[in-house]
Amino acid sequence: MQIQLDLPSDLCHFAPKRGVNGVLQQRKRKSPNSAFAADLLAKAQPLTEAVDPFSCVAEELELVEENLTRSVRSAEQTLTDIASHLICGGGKRIRPMVTLLAFKAFGGKKVEDIVDIATAIELIHTATLLHDDIIDGAETRRGKESAYRKFGLKATLVAGDFLFIKAFEFAGKFDETIVQWTADACTRLTEGEILQGFFNRNTEVTVGDYLEIVKRKTASLFQTGAKIGVYLAGASPSLVEEMDQYGLTLGIAFQIIDDVLDVIGHKELLGKPTGMDLRDGNPSLPIILALNAGQQAVAEAFECSHPTDEKIRQAIEAFGQGTAIQQAKALSRTYAEQAFNPVKKLPPSLYRNGLKTLIQLIIERNS
Repeated sequence: MQIQLDLPSDLCHFAPKRGVNGVLQQRKRKSPNSAFAADLLAKAQPLTEAVDPFSCVAEELELVEENLTRSVRSAEQTLTDIASHLICGGGKRIRPMVTLLAFKAFGGKKVEDIVDIATAIELIHTATLLHDDIIDGAETRRGKESAYRKFGLKATLVAGDFLFIKAFEFAGKFDETIVQWTADACTRLTEGEILQGFFNRNTEVTVGDYLEIVKRKTASLFQTGAKIGVYLAGASPSLVEEMDQYGLTLGIAFQIIDDVLDVIGHKELLGKPTGMDLRDGNPSLPIILALNAGQQAVAEAFECSHPTDEKIRQAIEAFGQGTAIQQAKALSRTYAEQAFNPVKKLPPSLYRNGLKTLIQLIIERNS
């Protein structure tokens, strides 16, 4: 899918002057997102004459980073160390970016409010990563030893709870609607985790089951950030619903590509080994499609409680001989196109084009 960026001529003189290289270098110094930054630099060059999403909200993202740094400070140094280990260790900050872009696309003015919401969204996301690593027994995260391995189960579990609490320090001061939407997102996250656990190493899992897991576990924060962004900017209920759908479909496309990269990605860019879904028994989309195609090597690795490195190697090799990866990429493009539709209804602006560019960057990334 090639997304056309229709930056109106009357907006061209507002285009950011630093360009993608300058913005990313600045972000890289303060928040080392090197893998995603490298991918963006590789993929976004044809788009930089129009707009890139980082440039649009670079100042607001820096404010989010400052909030995140302050929020992890605790009287108990261990909590600070664990939270900082992940928050200061990089991260794409896609969810805060969606939130900020949606707000700015509708002319939102109270920047401090949307920065606080974007911070809350990222804190919730980070808390779930800490808990996910415990559940999966993950050894690495973002290219280094996971908090679970470095600090132990009990302390990491409590640190995840700490970040959830910190998130509601930021989100809890808003009106009942925003608090409820944020709480609903957290509820869906936990439901998605339970549902994924039910289908762990379960060969009866279907694509429909997978999509239900992803809607709850991944897309919920994309949804919530997008709709709160436009809600705080004063958009009508119908447009809030449109951006809710943008977040939902963008989040699904994002997770599908994550699943694909777990099979065909590079460890150095991903910050973790490939084949982790097979090792952990997580029902990713490529695995489900390979199971449907009767690929025995994939089935054997997925069903095995402790698959050997050789089993994982054979399964990944089998993916290359089938069509599961191509099918998964096609489905990600379908959801990307669905995400693109609501954005076309927004008033022309740099931020609208930032939302559009982000769709393409997500489905073309390699980390």
